Amino acid sequence: MTAEAIPTAAEAGRLTEVLRGCGALGPARVGGVAVVNSIVKQRSHTRRLRLSYDGPAGTAPEFLILKMGHLDSAGRPAYANRREVAFYRDVSPSLPAGVIPRCFEASESTDTTPWHLLLEDLTDSHFFATEHPLPPSQAQCESIMVAWAKFHAAWWDDPRLGTSIGTWPAAKWEHYLPSFADELAVFIGQHGQVMPPERRELYQRLLDPGPRLLARLHARRNVTLVHGDAHWWNCFVPRDGRGDVRLIDWEGWSVDTATSDIAYMMAMLWYPDMRRRLERPLLDRYHAALLAQGVRGYDRQALDDDYRLSVLWLTMRPVGQAAFNIPPRVWWPNLERIFLAVDDLGCRDLLN
Repeated sequence: MTAEAIPTAAEAGRLTEVLRGCGALGPARVGGVAVVNSIVKQRSHTRRLRLSYDGPAGTAPEFLILKMGHLDSAGRPAYANRREVAFYRDVSPSLPAGVIPRCFEASESTDTTPWHLLLEDLTDSHFFATEHPLPPSQAQCESIMVAWAKFHAAWWDDPRLGTSIGTWPAAKWEHYLPSFADELAVFIGQHGQVMPPERRELYQRLLDPGPRLLARLHARRNVTLVHGDAHWWNCFVPRDGRGDVRLIDWEGWSVDTATSDIAYMMAMLWYPDMRRRLERPLLDRYHAALLAQGVRGYDRQALDDDYRLSVLWLTMRPVGQAAFNIPPRVWWPNLERIFLAVDDLGCRDLLN
């Protein structure tokens, strides 16, 4: 078997400079790099690298994760992934240790080179709690909620939000609502069998008072950075059950209410029995962790209010998924579960 070629971003000399530059390597040098395994996806190629050193390397990493983009047939980057690169470059330095994988380098694409990220390797210390779509255990869910609280609290009402970091969410929603109306019309035309009159009425009522519902975001208080795709399988759980959960895959982060992440995890992805048993205890655990991280002026009722509003907005997600050509095996269960949550939580009352 032919060994996989080492990309320029992972050459020994370059890794020596990168690791020294971020304080992870002393006088030793990276002497060799080997690809242990490799995963190719549509928009990225992820390699696990094994490093060897010339000289005593101390605590320098033995393994690294190199996640990088592809070049198209003309030798130009096929996808820029600017959001994830910007996250590791601009956001991650302000996060407490142990919330996300450490990033040693985040590099944007150029005209001839793809973007890449050099990340801490968590293979031996962490794992995905379950195989999709099975939910984690309650104890694992509690640990994951604490991790989200740590992340959200670190950027809670940060003065950089909407200025140097991200954009204000109300403007994003105001821009999206007209195009969503078009997506909805196409969706109903194609999938009317899953859109009975009461669902169509909810969407119409949601679009009509949309600007009024956006008043929560126009206030620009009690907002933070959110992941945007906060499912249970974007969380690395510690194998020993005692370490920190790490949150991964940051291509869709934005500024919003924290509950947009939490509602997605439970209201969108869980069937009613489990959600009804665990939703409130996990919201309690999440709120307690927010307070422990220093968030003030956000009581438990405010969390419930935001959660219900986030559930209501999430009814738009399956329609958008279908418009993005995500297959029905994904968007249809999401559609059914989110409407069950809307009914359980009385979210239609928010439209009155």
